[in-house]
Amino acid sequence: MIGLLEALDVVFGTFFVVVVYRLLTTRRQGPLPPGPKGLPIIGNVLDMPTSHEWLTFAKWGVQWGDIVSVNLLGQPMVILNSAEIASELLEKRSAIYSDRPTLVMSGEMVGWKNALGLVRYNDKFREYRKFISRKMGTRSQVQEFYELQEVETHTFTRRVLKEPENLAAHIRRTAGAIILKISYGYTVKDGTDPLVDLVDHAMDQFSEFTRPGAFLVDVLPVLRHFPSWFPGAGFKAKVPAWAKTMNDMADVPLEFVKDQMQRGTNVPNFTSDLLESENISPEREFNIKWAAASLYAGKNSIPVLCSIVLCLISPLTQRRAALTGGADTTVSAIYSFYYAMMAYPEVQQRAQEEIDQIVGGERLPRVEDRENLPYVDALVKEVFRFHPIAPLGLPHRLTHDDEFQGYHLPKDTILIANIWKFLHDPDVYPNPSVFDPTRFLRSDGHTPQRDPRDLAFGFGRRICPGMNLADTSVFISCAMSLAVFDIRKPVENGRVIEPVYGALSGTVSHPLPFQCDIKPRGAKAEALVLSAE
Repeated sequence: MIGLLEALDVVFGTFFVVVVYRLLTTRRQGPLPPGPKGLPIIGNVLDMPTSHEWLTFAKWGVQWGDIVSVNLLGQPMVILNSAEIASELLEKRSAIYSDRPTLVMSGEMVGWKNALGLVRYNDKFREYRKFISRKMGTRSQVQEFYELQEVETHTFTRRVLKEPENLAAHIRRTAGAIILKISYGYTVKDGTDPLVDLVDHAMDQFSEFTRPGAFLVDVLPVLRHFPSWFPGAGFKAKVPAWAKTMNDMADVPLEFVKDQMQRGTNVPNFTSDLLESENISPEREFNIKWAAASLYAGKNSIPVLCSIVLCLISPLTQRRAALTGGADTTVSAIYSFYYAMMAYPEVQQRAQEEIDQIVGGERLPRVEDRENLPYVDALVKEVFRFHPIAPLGLPHRLTHDDEFQGYHLPKDTILIANIWKFLHDPDVYPNPSVFDPTRFLRSDGHTPQRDPRDLAFGFGRRICPGMNLADTSVFISCAMSLAVFDIRKPVENGRVIEPVYGALSGTVSHPLPFQCDIKPRGAKAEALVLSAE
């Protein structure tokens, strides 16, 4: 018993020293931006919201201004409630604002530090981005994937027609099928698919060990050097199994591509295109492997970055992040679209009339039709604005001391951009709680409101590299769905069930689950859907 108490004394003594050191070295050089007054030692830990953080942060902005700071156990965190300030810091000063915070357990010990979302701002990050930008960095480059997106989305409409009650699952499956084909030339099998199961298993594990408060080592990194029998270090026994699953997730599809290339049956894809280059060093192959893995796993693992921040504050809270293997930007946006069409039938009707004028019910819309569908294009913009896919974006870490508006921002400060606030600012978007695509159309001499895609995908050198692909996927999903389906409020026992809008917490936020009535617009529309078989 005495040995146990002595060990605990070491743990909490070290914890106290770390916090005091952070406090002394953070505040001595100048004032931080204003914010809620914290308590000694723990700072603002008890002030932090337990869900829907973007709403609380927006309220803090009203009280303390567009740049707010909090202290989390000595760790400074700055919240940006102004798009202009976010642009000034995260874009114009991106050379020092593009790093990521560190998760000891998942990043350093298990190995997820190699994924694009978690990798530090270094040469490896730059090579990942170069690989991805070469394939999908511009709108013209993603034209290569139009046919794939159209085929998979057509198949999506068939699944929805047959099983409308499984809408969310169909959206998720389609997003995965598109990115696996692009990344590895891999065709997802009907029913259970081993590669999809492997990635989902890895992400389920990732969700487990990135739960805020799950492991004390994220607050006290020194514990990683202690034996597994030491109090608080029992997690070390699980690391090898988790690391194997993570490595399999990256290695198995890479080996699939290599095997297909050797057999001469390879379908050109992101990974094989890079592997065909001459003189591939082991380091370069490693970076190719993880750039490809980040394309697919990254669509699921975006929620973990918020856990980096939450792990700093969770020792004294019970907050749990909403981390799910299927949480990704495309799924969230398309699911939000179906809600909006049910809740705003007049918007749906106007969009359908525009589509009918262009395609006449004789075929399904294509990506190339976009320039002739201005209202549908505006509708897609409003989808991204109305329900921001990542309300707080992903945290940035400052690599050098900086001065801004008279405030001192110390090295290692974590910065959070409140994207929800940017896209619901009534001074920029009047009546922000209303779904209104016309805000992006020129009318009565008024200039269209700011394109929300300028804000929704992040900032600076950490902007989402797949945003053009995501934007195209959302457009074609919206256009095809509008062409063939009527999306209505459900009716039970003769009564219309009014939808209740709400958002789930998490770095990637989905609307609260909802029911809707999805029916083909007529016999011709149904025939178009079934022609995918």
